[in-house]
Amino acid sequence: MMKNKFLVSPNPDNPALSTQIAGIDHNGQPVTTDVVTERPLTLYLNAQEVVTMMTIGDQPDLLALGYLVNQNMLKIGDEVTAVDYDEDLGVVVVRTGHKTNFEEKMKKKVRTSGCAQGTIFGDVIDAFETIKLPSNTKLKTSWLYELTKAINTEPSLYLKAGAIHGCVLCEGEQPLVYMEDVGRHNAVDKVAGWMFQNKIDPSNKMFYTTGRLTSEMVIKTVMMGIPILVSRSGFTAWGVELAKQANLTLIGRARGKRFVALAGLDRIEFDIDPSSIPDEDKKSGRKGKSSDD
Repeated sequence: MMKNKFLVSPNPDNPALSTQIAGIDHNGQPVTTDVVTERPLTLYLNAQEVVTMMTIGDQPDLLALGYLVNQNMLKIGDEVTAVDYDEDLGVVVVRTGHKTNFEEKMKKKVRTSGCAQGTIFGDVIDAFETIKLPSNTKLKTSWLYELTKAINTEPSLYLKAGAIHGCVLCEGEQPLVYMEDVGRHNAVDKVAGWMFQNKIDPSNKMFYTTGRLTSEMVIKTVMMGIPILVSRSGFTAWGVELAKQANLTLIGRARGKRFVALAGLDRIEFDIDPSSIPDEDKKSGRKGKSSDD
């Protein structure tokens, strides 16, 4: 595999994902700026309507599969007979070879801090309690620096227009799959859908996000079986508590040579002198844009 060659990466040149809108700047001068699209996507599991999500509109099949996986409605090994998408109706239907327990799941759900309408069903919390992440996976700090550089310089909608979240599945120092969406939980679910579709082993993977390290992000990462979670942004106390409970390595504020680790510290191998790493370029396209806007 070629170093730093993404298997799946953003397509900022796709005209369906952003549009140009005219306005004025702080000096009152005319300006035209790129703005990401946002459209509803209604997900059905067989004949049952599950949820309507606001999304940029790419990868609807992966978003649908990942949402169901992360809500514990689909499990590894379950048979998916078809994923049908109707762009005109804004509907995606996941068809399975077995009956589902959707009605029971609806009885208990938790609203999360996620963008748009973040929700976690009650039995996801129960399943979280039983997951034991592998402890033998390591993270070399040299890998972390290589990954953040590769991710931050990859062409993306974030660099083009902002107002969007990115999530990247990585292995060692190699970024694999980079997904974006207006809600961070959607970007996570797209990665989960890709992993489900391709039967990917999560035990030696790392997950990178531009969003905050909240309880929702920790739960989704643990549910995917990934032992390391990294973000440019900060933490919530409950997110840290849940990470410690699940033995998830939790690293935040990862910018340039700097980062802070608050859980799963034993996996980190300090194999490079941070003084040899240059500071983050203040002229970078990511500088000044909030990962949580």
